[in-house]
Amino acid sequence: MTRRGVWRRRLARLVLGGLVLVVTLSMGLPLYWVATGSLKTNREIYTFPPVWIPRDPQWSNFVEAWQAVPFGRFFLNSIVTTLGAVALELVFAVLSAYALVFLRVRGKGIVFAATIAALLVPSTVTLLPNYLTVARLGWINTYQGLIVPVAAVAFGVFLLRQHFLTLPRDLLDAAKLDGCGHLGLLRHVVLPLSQPVLVTFLVIYLVAHWNDFLWPLVATNRLEWRTVPIGVAYLYDVEGVQNWGPILAGTVLALLPMLVVYVVAQRWIVKGIGGGALKG
Repeated sequence: MTRRGVWRRRLARLVLGGLVLVVTLSMGLPLYWVATGSLKTNREIYTFPPVWIPRDPQWSNFVEAWQAVPFGRFFLNSIVTTLGAVALELVFAVLSAYALVFLRVRGKGIVFAATIAALLVPSTVTLLPNYLTVARLGWINTYQGLIVPVAAVAFGVFLLRQHFLTLPRDLLDAAKLDGCGHLGLLRHVVLPLSQPVLVTFLVIYLVAHWNDFLWPLVATNRLEWRTVPIGVAYLYDVEGVQNWGPILAGTVLALLPMLVVYVVAQRWIVKGIGGGALKG
């Protein structure tokens, strides 16, 4: 390699490293500010230049945030609705994607095209019809009202279908020769080979439902049925704009579960996205 080529490679690495640093700082600094702000006094929060490390950590902010609003009930509601919706979506997506790939039925292309079209529909378009349906069924302020209308799987079906298309056909044919039916093939071959994609699916939908604000706000009108994101907003109303320590502490409490999920599952995410790469 010539000297010019070496310098070009070094410059490319330097530029790429700079971009990575900029992206990391743009994403990491807000999280760091929220985390440290939850341990600061109001005086430190409003101090300029900013105080990056709390001088006297105020752990009482977390206690105050937890006691100011019923965070325990909010967490219970979020856990039940998130796990319930994700469980339904996983079952629906796996079965739908399997049918689109491995079953010989007419109209599969039309069904898949309709699934892709559903991805183009904003969620706000279905907000009013879903609310009217839930209200007529008497599901306002219920777990089923929070779970069923949002258990949509268009993206999940797309992701799993694309991955199922990449599975080795020889292995699938061998399982069929051994007497595996569709359920046996799904359980013993397809799902074990799809673990990274399934974990990616779970992480995406866990984060989406845990952070969902609009539908729980519409589908509930009593405090005891609110979820964590609404609880943080309610904490803002209770504490007021001048008392940011407990508000930031409540925000940290809301972020922690999904941060733990991401840290545990991060090694699977890249594999899962690669496993669901586009394929005709």
